[in-house]
Amino acid sequence: MSFTHDITLGQYFPSESSVHLLDPRSKLLILLIIMVLLVLTIDPFFYIVASASLLSVVYLSRLRFSLVFRNLRPFLWLFLITFIFNAVGNSGEPLFVIPLVNWQISDESLLRAFAYSFRIILIIGFASLFTLTTAPVDIADGLARLMSPLRRLHVPVNEFAMMLTLAIRFIPILLQEAERIRNAQLSRGAKFDGNLKQRLRGLVSLVIPLFVSVFRKADDIALAMEARCFRLGKERTSYRVFKFGYADYVTVVGALLIAVLFVSA
Repeated sequence: MSFTHDITLGQYFPSESSVHLLDPRSKLLILLIIMVLLVLTIDPFFYIVASASLLSVVYLSRLRFSLVFRNLRPFLWLFLITFIFNAVGNSGEPLFVIPLVNWQISDESLLRAFAYSFRIILIIGFASLFTLTTAPVDIADGLARLMSPLRRLHVPVNEFAMMLTLAIRFIPILLQEAERIRNAQLSRGAKFDGNLKQRLRGLVSLVIPLFVSVFRKADDIALAMEARCFRLGKERTSYRVFKFGYADYVTVVGALLIAVLFVSA
């Protein structure tokens, strides 16, 4: 199976679900609130609420659960490293000591390791769900409108939103390009497995053509944007008019109430 099939971050799957129909500004605000809460708290009850909310929203979005959580597989190494580094600590009641390295595992450090690892899982899950249910153009327009007050400080809001959207949109494109180059190099006899030296040599044969392809695609996008009269510093209009609905107000207020509840607890 292609390794690019494991990452759906940055892809958009259109649907008529209630999650897809939400205003992109409300989804951005809710995502920001969730990310801040995940960083500020390690309350186990909050992680239970966040997990239940994520599963519920995935169900309401009419997306396959495997599609949303497929992004977790490439980050298993990150979960493992996070768990190991946080599981070692001297605080709390010691449970056991790892021989040879003399590392102590306590109850508090073990709880912290589970919380930090699960935090990354939830962040990836919510980020994947956001990109899967929100079109890249809507992300750019919603972000630009949320940041519109910063224009008074001469912040290039439209350019920042465009760069962020292009970066998100480029993730699946780069993965497809990397898979294409990998298959081409395999047909030429390159090896991506074996000992460390063979893997590094195979990685070099993949990374260098990928960088060349990235710069070529960046030039193509710049030419395409200039051909469509995109100019820096100019005001841009939007074909779609966003308007907060009843569902948007309910979800944003609900997320704020949950945030206040856990922060003040």
